[in-house]
Amino acid sequence: MSPGKITITTSSSMQLIDITDQIDQVISRTNIPEGICYLFNPHTTAGLTINEGADPTVKDDIISGFQKLVPMHYAYKHLEGNSPAHIMASLMGSTLTIFIENGQLVLGTWQKIFFCEFDGPRSRSIQWRVISTSA
Repeated sequence: MSPGKITITTSSSMQLIDITDQIDQVISRTNIPEGICYLFNPHTTAGLTINEGADPTVKDDIISGFQKLVPMHYAYKHLEGNSPAHIMASLMGSTLTIFIENGQLVLGTWQKIFFCEFDGPRSRSIQWRVISTSA
């Protein structure tokens, strides 16, 4: 199936947005029962991750943890002033690979797919590709 794109609008400087339902809709439209879903984030100040989605405070803890790990006020050389966002995006990563079985994403009981904004608010996009592994 040809690749596609989903659009995400962020509303704050740092946030994790659950995009699992959007990716589920993509999988449903492909009619691919067994395969692999590739997600790519083309932004240098945002990331992708899979983590717990049942307790919303986990998202807050992840952001707080990143803010503790990456100094927000430091003598960074990057002139735009968003070096912390670049560092956090690098730590999070820009791609995900998720198996598809029986037309469903293979995720753990509590797992959700998150777009991780570190330099918002912005309009962003995620590129996707679904590959069939059925014989």
